[in-house]
Amino acid sequence: MSTALNGQAYNYKVVRQFAIMTVVWGVIGMAMGVWIASQLAWPQMNLDLPWTTFGRLRPLHTSLVIFGFAGSAQFAASYYAVQRTCQVRLFSDRLAAFTFWGWQSVIVIMLVTLPLGYTTTKEYAEIEFTGAVWMTVVWVAYAIVFFTTVVRRKTKHIYVGNWFFGAFILVIAMLHVVNHLAIPVDWFKSYPVYSGATDAMVQWWYGHNAVGFFLTTGFLGMMYYFVPKQAGKPIYSYRLSIVHFWALITLYIWAGPHHLHYTASRTGLSRWAWRCRSFCWPKLGRHDQRHDDPLGRLA
Repeated sequence: MSTALNGQAYNYKVVRQFAIMTVVWGVIGMAMGVWIASQLAWPQMNLDLPWTTFGRLRPLHTSLVIFGFAGSAQFAASYYAVQRTCQVRLFSDRLAAFTFWGWQSVIVIMLVTLPLGYTTTKEYAEIEFTGAVWMTVVWVAYAIVFFTTVVRRKTKHIYVGNWFFGAFILVIAMLHVVNHLAIPVDWFKSYPVYSGATDAMVQWWYGHNAVGFFLTTGFLGMMYYFVPKQAGKPIYSYRLSIVHFWALITLYIWAGPHHLHYTASRTGLSRWAWRCRSFCWPKLGRHDQRHDDPLGRLA
């Protein structure tokens, strides 16, 4: 696919901005990780201040690395690749600029509120309700810019990397909205609409797919553009890349409950697995299956 168009035809400013902030948030977030890891060995490094304790800074570390570092990287890569593969400038320079400044403001909200203890307590989704609403607004703007650019493309074919970027945008939107459904009490506190095991299942459906789609799918879209570009060769098998896409999308998204060890939902799954194992090895006793049969333990 030829991408030899005049550089002025593309919006590289927003790509450059996101690339710079990828480095900035990566350095800050990973330095934060080194600091809190050091606190495990030298507890005095919490400085005896509530907002610098491990419990306050650990969610800040994960949020800066996931949303600040990885998020900015995927904004930059998707904006760059979609223009090159569609041979058209990003839709709406103003809306693209809004996604940059809006996303950075989301990270700043996390940077301020999490050390102060304002948190939903949900892993990878600690930002409180008002911040989560603002994140949704920015993400919808991102979806509009990306998908409108794809619709306006000058090429007939939608490149496979854009399939991955598109799935990343849509699934993260769904995960974020469903997991953050809550009843706000004030500007900095809310309670989820779910309770008990249901809340746990929703949270780890989100948590599992935060890794699967925020930290995997977008980066695969990045790989499908930049690896062939650097190698100077086309993708080995384009058909296999489509199989790869649908295999990931259809299978990965449902596999969240394994994060719930020793909970009500985990117990139910364990009983289901035990019934399957008993069906496969009906002549073996409970003790034999559990301790002496490697295939039984594997099941």
